[in-house]
Amino acid sequence: MDEQDIRFLEQALGLARQGVGLASPNPTVGCVIVRDGAIIGEGFHQYDWKDHAEVVALKAAREKARGAAMYVTLEPCNHTGRTGPCTEAILAAGISRVVVGCKDANPKVGGNGAERLRTAGVRVEFSPADQQSAAKELNAGFFCWSRTGRPFVTLKSALTLDGQLALPKRRGAGKREWITSEESRAEVHRMRHASDALLTGIGTVLADNPQLTDRSGLPRRRKLLRVVLDSKLRLPLKSKLVKNADGDLLVFTAAPLNSPKAKQLQKAGVELVRLPAPRGFLDLKRVLRELGRREILNVLLESGPTLNGAALAASVVDKLVLFYAPKLAGVPTVPFVRGLTSPPRFENWRVRHLEFGPDFCVEAWLRH
Repeated sequence: MDEQDIRFLEQALGLARQGVGLASPNPTVGCVIVRDGAIIGEGFHQYDWKDHAEVVALKAAREKARGAAMYVTLEPCNHTGRTGPCTEAILAAGISRVVVGCKDANPKVGGNGAERLRTAGVRVEFSPADQQSAAKELNAGFFCWSRTGRPFVTLKSALTLDGQLALPKRRGAGKREWITSEESRAEVHRMRHASDALLTGIGTVLADNPQLTDRSGLPRRRKLLRVVLDSKLRLPLKSKLVKNADGDLLVFTAAPLNSPKAKQLQKAGVELVRLPAPRGFLDLKRVLRELGRREILNVLLESGPTLNGAALAASVVDKLVLFYAPKLAGVPTVPFVRGLTSPPRFENWRVRHLEFGPDFCVEAWLRH
């Protein structure tokens, strides 16, 4: 691959990112068709529009596609689902070369798309390994869900430099002050926008009375599902979560669903799912299996130390995103985790610091 190939793949990646929030539960894919160095068709996938990115771009290119090159962020599918195989559309259009951002980890594809095109005489190339990370990361949730049936879980926290989740309350102040900057908080809402569900524990709800909504202002095809783990069903009827419930609030509990409190919550629009809670804790793996059954691909975990520790101990966290502010709590307030006896192992990590004002962000992928 040369610089021009890389440039067109980056263009396709930019298109794919326009599908974030609009493609799930399908993968997020962008496609560019090029002839004589000029783009003649492009597109990205939106679930409600059905057409995959390749077909969107082919329809834009029309007859000019014959003999042209296609740049697509994900290996074209070779099976029939809601639509026909993209490989057959590519062959019918006469595309001569396909450059792919990354192989599809979905067992239904898994190399079959590239093989079908090559067998028919199309030149197929995958981008170099060092260029594939962005394409893979874009669909980490889809790959995880396709392989395991459970969503990809990102644990997000905002921390002081001395590792606390909260600053000490100032005398006379009603609430604790924000730890991180406006820039970091805006990034969190972009993370919520890229997620299908936000998961928290009842402790966080009781302490902060949060809304847990996506306030990025970016378009999404289905509401962010707000999920609360509440084994004893302590969720207040007057909480912000319940007051603005609109088919987007799911509570997992071990409490009976025919109790007066359960009936009041259900009447207020809260969906309840009962699970066993050995030793007082809900089974996180069963929670995630249920979310996967509902075609939830990406879960953002925003919680306190107890649930953070339980999720890490259960090895259900795939990625950590920690926002650090240049502040010190000075005294113990709320630790990042509790009850974690065996520290997790990291596969790789990176630090980002230019986009978040005075803050910096540590991202780490966990090895299970």
